[in-house]
Amino acid sequence: MRKSFNEPLVLNDIQLQLTQGERLAIAGETGSGKSTLLKIIAGLLQPDDGTVYFQGARVLGPEEKLLPGHNKIGYLSQHFELLNNYQVGEIIEMKTILTREEAKRIIDLCDIGHLLIRKTTELSGGERQRVALAKTLVTNPSLLLLDEPFSNLDAIHKRAMKQMLDRLERELGLTTIMVSHDGADLLSWASRILILQNGTIIQEGLPSEVYQHPISEYCAGLLGYYN
Repeated sequence: MRKSFNEPLVLNDIQLQLTQGERLAIAGETGSGKSTLLKIIAGLLQPDDGTVYFQGARVLGPEEKLLPGHNKIGYLSQHFELLNNYQVGEIIEMKTILTREEAKRIIDLCDIGHLLIRKTTELSGGERQRVALAKTLVTNPSLLLLDEPFSNLDAIHKRAMKQMLDRLERELGLTTIMVSHDGADLLSWASRILILQNGTIIQEGLPSEVYQHPISEYCAGLLGYYN
């Protein structure tokens, strides 16, 4: 798979496979192509070359369908976009395709039940993130894509978010891809780590393998302190 914007190559010859129930982490510095790759997988960005397949069918890009995106792939942007001046409950109700009981389970798992009558403009950053995640999950995705979910959180809220994601993935049986510029955030979460540099995959493997045997100083630096 390849993608460029006005000449510079953002993604170059990307090839990857994902198994059901896997937690794939994609690490790399800012500008390495992580978010671009995630948007292509979600069907929100058209690749210049290459194809994405999900559950045996090709994922269409925005140049091929009127409303971009795949109905079984949930994408959570790092900006947690929510419509202004709507109540949280209204946002959830607009997006859900689940039964009332199933939607309530998502609301409980994301701990937003006490926020349902609050306006989206009245939420803190952490609350907006949980609401945006719930809004994504009530569409009943099989694959969840998370773009820098910890980037705007302090240590306490980051730990709480990790615990909540772990619970959601276990109880809902999700397959998840998470991207981060801070690889240390991914070590305890991922079942496999892929490292991007300048739009190219330069290392891939189990977290323990990538952490203990980085192929370069760049890879070592992404995963924490090194000598």
